[in-house]
Amino acid sequence: MNEFGSLELRWIQGFANRNTEFVENKTVCYTCGNHICFLNLETRTQNAFPSPGRGIGALTANGNSGIFAFSEEKLSPSIYVYTFPELQLKNELKGGAQLDYTSLALSHGGPYLGSCSSLPDHIITVWNWENAEPLCSQPQAGQDVVSLAFNPMNWLQLCALGTASLTVWNIAKSDSLHVLQPSTIELPAPDGTFSESQAPSSQNAKLHQRTRARLTPSAICWTATSKLYVGCAEGFLLLVDPESHSVSVLFNPTSADAIPELRRNSFQRLTPNNNGLIAVGKESVVHLQIKGTQINIAQTWQLERPVTTVMYSPDYKALLFSSNTGQMYVLNPAQSDRIVKIFDVLSGNFVTATLLHNDKNICVSLKESGELQLWSSDGICISSLSLQVEVTCLASCPFAHYAAVGTATGKVLFIDLNQEQRPRLVHEVLLYHTAVDHLVFDHGGNYLFTSGSDSHIYVLEARPSKMFSVIGYTVLPGCILSLSAQCNRDNNEVKVLALCAGEEDRKKDGSLLTLLSLPTQNLGGPDSIDRHGCLSSHVLKVFTFTVPRPLKSCVLGLSEIFAYCHRSKTLQRFVLPEDKGDLSDQQGVELKPVQEVRGHPLGPASLALSPHCLWLASVGRDGLLRIRETASMERYIELQCHSCRLGGVRSVSFSTDGCTLLTVGLKDGSLVCTNIRVKGGDVSKMNEATQYSKSMAHFLKNIFDTENPILINFPVWGQVSLVGTETQEVSGGPSVDVTERDGDDNNLLRAPPSQPTWLESRREGLLKEDQEQYSEMKKNLMETMKELRDSIQEMIRDSENQPEHFNLDVEEERRLEAMVEQEVTRVRTEIEWDILEKCYLRDVLKRECWDTMKVISRTIKAFHSDLEVLNYPLKEQTEKELEDLCRVQNMRKLEKAACSLGNLKKDLSAQEEEEEKKVQDAETATVTGSISAELGYSNPYVYDQFSLKTIEQRINQIVLLQDVIYRTKTAFNTDFEALHKQKMKELKRVRDRNKHIREIMLQLDMHEELWEPSLTNSEWPERLLTVEDSEIRAERYLTAEQKEEEERRKLEEERRLAAQADDSRERALDDMMDGVLEVKKEDILKMEIPPPEFVLTKPDIQWSEEEKKAFKEYEKKAKELSEEKEKYKKLLEIEIKKLHQSTKEATERFDENLAKLLEKKVNCTVAIYQEELKITYLVESVLREEEMRSQEQELKLKLEKMLAYKDETGERLKKLEEEVEFLQETYDNVVLEDKSLDKDFRRAFSELPSHMVDCLYKMFKRRPRAQKMRAQMDNSNNSDPFKEHRLYGSQAPDAFSQMLRAMDELDAPANMPEGLSTVAWERFCQIRRAKVESEQKVKTKALTLAEMQAFLQKKRNEDKAAQEKIKNLSEALESLHRKRTDLLMDTMVQIILKQGQVEVTTTDPTAANADTDFILYHRSVVDNLRSVIRTLAEQKIASMVACKDVRKGMIQLEWENKVMRKQIEDLYDKEKNIKMLRLSEEQQKMTHRSKSDQESHTSKQISSLEKSIALMETTHKKSVQQRLRKIEQLNKRAAAKAKKSANLEQQLPEMQVTVSELRHICEAAAMAENEAAAREERYQEIVKRSKLKELARVQAENLAFLGAEVERLTMKNFPSLDQLKH
Repeated sequence: MNEFGSLELRWIQGFANRNTEFVENKTVCYTCGNHICFLNLETRTQNAFPSPGRGIGALTANGNSGIFAFSEEKLSPSIYVYTFPELQLKNELKGGAQLDYTSLALSHGGPYLGSCSSLPDHIITVWNWENAEPLCSQPQAGQDVVSLAFNPMNWLQLCALGTASLTVWNIAKSDSLHVLQPSTIELPAPDGTFSESQAPSSQNAKLHQRTRARLTPSAICWTATSKLYVGCAEGFLLLVDPESHSVSVLFNPTSADAIPELRRNSFQRLTPNNNGLIAVGKESVVHLQIKGTQINIAQTWQLERPVTTVMYSPDYKALLFSSNTGQMYVLNPAQSDRIVKIFDVLSGNFVTATLLHNDKNICVSLKESGELQLWSSDGICISSLSLQVEVTCLASCPFAHYAAVGTATGKVLFIDLNQEQRPRLVHEVLLYHTAVDHLVFDHGGNYLFTSGSDSHIYVLEARPSKMFSVIGYTVLPGCILSLSAQCNRDNNEVKVLALCAGEEDRKKDGSLLTLLSLPTQNLGGPDSIDRHGCLSSHVLKVFTFTVPRPLKSCVLGLSEIFAYCHRSKTLQRFVLPEDKGDLSDQQGVELKPVQEVRGHPLGPASLALSPHCLWLASVGRDGLLRIRETASMERYIELQCHSCRLGGVRSVSFSTDGCTLLTVGLKDGSLVCTNIRVKGGDVSKMNEATQYSKSMAHFLKNIFDTENPILINFPVWGQVSLVGTETQEVSGGPSVDVTERDGDDNNLLRAPPSQPTWLESRREGLLKEDQEQYSEMKKNLMETMKELRDSIQEMIRDSENQPEHFNLDVEEERRLEAMVEQEVTRVRTEIEWDILEKCYLRDVLKRECWDTMKVISRTIKAFHSDLEVLNYPLKEQTEKELEDLCRVQNMRKLEKAACSLGNLKKDLSAQEEEEEKKVQDAETATVTGSISAELGYSNPYVYDQFSLKTIEQRINQIVLLQDVIYRTKTAFNTDFEALHKQKMKELKRVRDRNKHIREIMLQLDMHEELWEPSLTNSEWPERLLTVEDSEIRAERYLTAEQKEEEERRKLEEERRLAAQADDSRERALDDMMDGVLEVKKEDILKMEIPPPEFVLTKPDIQWSEEEKKAFKEYEKKAKELSEEKEKYKKLLEIEIKKLHQSTKEATERFDENLAKLLEKKVNCTVAIYQEELKITYLVESVLREEEMRSQEQELKLKLEKMLAYKDETGERLKKLEEEVEFLQETYDNVVLEDKSLDKDFRRAFSELPSHMVDCLYKMFKRRPRAQKMRAQMDNSNNSDPFKEHRLYGSQAPDAFSQMLRAMDELDAPANMPEGLSTVAWERFCQIRRAKVESEQKVKTKALTLAEMQAFLQKKRNEDKAAQEKIKNLSEALESLHRKRTDLLMDTMVQIILKQGQVEVTTTDPTAANADTDFILYHRSVVDNLRSVIRTLAEQKIASMVACKDVRKGMIQLEWENKVMRKQIEDLYDKEKNIKMLRLSEEQQKMTHRSKSDQESHTSKQISSLEKSIALMETTHKKSVQQRLRKIEQLNKRAAAKAKKSANLEQQLPEMQVTVSELRHICEAAAMAENEAAAREERYQEIVKRSKLKELARVQAENLAFLGAEVERLTMKNFPSLDQLKH
């Protein structure tokens, strides 16, 4: 690469939605594409730092130390650590990741950096970035880590926040050894509850523990006490103590007393404050004050955009709010409470950008969201306009201040940019129904060219004076991939180059170049375009060229073409042939590249040509911007503008002078402005570019002065409806309708789908003109067609009446027939496929559920009841099952043979053998646990339940029990089949009997419905697979041949029946024999004796004697025949009864047999269930044993790992102990050296006087005091929660340097004692400095030794923990062995016991008492125990009855005693009441009078009372009369008042309206007076109430005193009865 200059970054804009960090107190940094931007919060100036590698991944910064670090985006990425503001590289960290880093973090104290890599290793690494060395790392530790955070107070703690987990990594340090140790924090459940920390007892419990839902952490921050605040996505706020692993819930949104403002919040970011916490939620930012577990909201900030990040500056003077939409806000709490917006760059990807053609170098950009933005020459956003539509391309006019924007809806928007602070939409035109792909102005500003996906290129007027009208269009052969234009002022022509995709090309590559040539003047004339708007051939010249290899993009020069080929990744230059005027010679010419150079390593690439055509810019997916000289493309300069990993560069554009370029990233959301700097030898080219720019500006100045004022006067699009009319008049055709707008300049509505394009509108206009011009002709043609239609319809009707139809349209008939035939074929095919599908499904089901069954499911139903018996469906035993059964039986044969040989017994007597046999027969069913042996279906090789000790025996037992079940089912099915055949025979007999009965009933001329049973579908399942014709309701489709065959068969059947009905031979024989050849017994009922002929022809009187004899003979024969008939009828009826009775008896016998079969089925089912239950127990034991075996293997594996870990830790522990011992020795030596310095001091100054030596020794022991750093306690820094800790902890690294600086002050000659020589003083200073350094060395060694001893102790504890874990694993393994042994020895036995013999509390052996030991007793033992229990119970009941009687008597006596005591108490109370009875004065006088005096006194009182009663009656009557009169008066007044109220009610609505108006007026006028009066009134009421309370209290006290005095006087004046007696 021979460089001819350089590219330097001018400015960059954009905002990637990533983290923002403080790099110093007033500067923040954030990622922008391939750069890191630094924003000063005070001056709002911005600087950019390009990435030294490929892209920027994770970013972090430490504002206290001015360090920032970031990772690059490539394989095996590095981490770069830089200083700010020097921007010097401190170190490059390599080897921590293979693909990418997900998170970085810098420690607050010390040169430490934490990193987390992505796939495949997920390594967490802690670096010392000063030495570029990894201190420690842990692989597979950060699978879901999204952020890391060091503890500000202790860098040995690192918190890793994952998507669903929270882990604190403690860094164990021993001298130079560092080890990462994880501490996983268990978060509570979503309801705020914590799980109990107990070890699960099984694997299912472990799985449940692992899969239990937890809260999702979303934000973390450290506190000054080394705790963690954790915010969760569910709205919880937690406080975590990493040391004790305790988690406390500070805020629970689900609780009833939760703060409503925080209940709907989810904590997205947290930052600590000395008064609490700053939390970012979904809608607001809140300041929380936390005291213990109490939370209060101190302040809430509501911003215009949702905030995602909040952080304090390093000095805690400013609070920064950041939004993911590209806004930053700053709050200075010490200065004001106002939040200031300092940065506003909308996030999102840019679509394209271009520079305006003016001296200000203003940039116009478009974003994917439809936002149009204007940028100054310094990269400051001037204004923006929201188009609210998806945009695709942009072009700026060279002579007027406006830009054209292409949209995805096919519109071209024209934006007026004269008012930079307020851009306006002044015009729009709809050209496509698809997206606008390209917009290009020629350099002379004559035309605007557009293209879309429909291969149409439209030519628009670029001048506002012509209302941006559409001149015309042309169609190119293929999809347009690239479009560029050049203006030749010498020839007054504009050339346009389009790269098109041919038929053989892919859509993204093209091999067809189309060059269009247009004149600069007189293009809008009537001869330039045809009626449809297409440019005519004499105006538009078209040249087509082909290239050898497909191209990706191209650009047109003066007489050459520059292109990029993605397949070969090369830049190519083509020279255009000279135009000789012969168009036919210029079509399809193949162009060959005259120069071809290597292009971008990662394509595809796009090209741009400078206005003076001397520089060619290329950009690609590699993110590189390359500038080449068009004369020799070998030389180029390049700059990495955008990230290769995020898609590279989307577009590039030059400024008017060609010295400034704009590039837009594909997905990194950045806009980069760069300048070209040319070396000394190539400065002339810069001058050429400047001269060309000036000449173009001079050439376009007149046009600018003319057109720009017109553009300024344009109204905002949509505000004036006349704009659309003027556009239609100027363009010569209908334009798009004016889109209705709501008056807002920043609101653009999309064109509705029904809105026509310019071409469609023009065609509609032409159609209307044609309709108006040819309306009369059209009308005549319509009338003619109507006449023809009427005549044709009449001919059709006539043809329908004719025997042979006349078809007027044979082709239409054929088409309809073909369509019908096609539809029939389609429907037939669908039906056939449907039938085939159902047949296949039928075959599958039949094969799986029917053919494979050896015995199909069948039932037998009773004749006279609902009784039903089902057989056992059985499948054929598989070969494997038979092999297993044969193997097990052979094995059992061998076992039995060996057992019989090894266990020979002595011969027993016959009696003992018989008794033993009886006992065995009695206990067989009980002990075997099944009744299958009683039924005779047992397998002789089945194991005894008490001998199943091994797993192999249990598996064999399962096979044998399955064979028992199969035998049981097979035997029952044999009986079932026999009974089923019997039922078939019975049904046949019943049908035969019914047939005989019907014949008899026919003879007896009886009509009675007979009972004739039949088989149901469940009894005859084969019938389900046969479809009868009666079941098909649809009409059968017959072909023509089948129809003929059916007709022929019907005719033959009719002829046969007719021949049978008309048999002449039979008729002649009946006539000859008088209908009877031989009288059968069953034909007696049909016999009739005909009466003589005279009976019918003569009356009785005219009969002769012979005729009378003949008549008597006739009567005799008729009587005899009648008697015979009666006898025969009785015989037939008796026969019918016998047949019915035999049918009933036979069916009842069958029902009895069926009941016996059902009983047998129940017994077989019980036996089967019992065997299946035993199989279930055996399978469960086998599974438990397998589970224990897997647990044993797992425990063994863990034990092996722990033993290996124990060996490894033991070796490490020995090495550490050796290192600690060595360091201890070193420390002891250093301490001895330090003490020797102290002892040797006086020897070193032995020549000096003793008092001088004492003075020097005091100075030798003196040390400078440590300078306590005092923080300035002002309001600007009172928000720092780590302030107090930083004051003392931050000086530790620099303590020794401060000590040395202070020692320099003590070594000054001014501190030298008088009388001491300079040489001695210098020697003294050297000795004292050596002493200080020795003391510092002792301190360092002591700290290192303490650290290593602590680390050693921790490792010893870990070793002990490992030993304890090994012990626990060994014990668990031994316990598991015991359980396995118990499982094999303690077998589960199934026993059949009668009801009442089970003496356990539960029948479920799997219940809580399943592990209880059960004992089997003989029944005689139980009966004896029951008899003893019964005897003892009777004795106990007798003793309890005696005790009850005694206790009952005692209770009765106690009750009588209590009653008498209560009566005594009542008598005492009555005596006391009588004594304390008070008497009035009159009663006391009555006690002293005689009886006569008392009676006279009483009579006087009675007479006086009668007089007073009479007087009161008289007075009452008078008062009643007065009241009645008063009531009459009141009724009269009430009537008057009612009339008056009715009048007032009519006036009430008007008065209410008036009163309400007056009230409102009064309230509005006297609001303040009323409030003052109300306050005064309330005050007076309060004063009055307090006075009344005081008065009430005083009166209450007086009343109490008076009451006490009255009581005292009463007691004094009224003596008791006891006193009266005396």
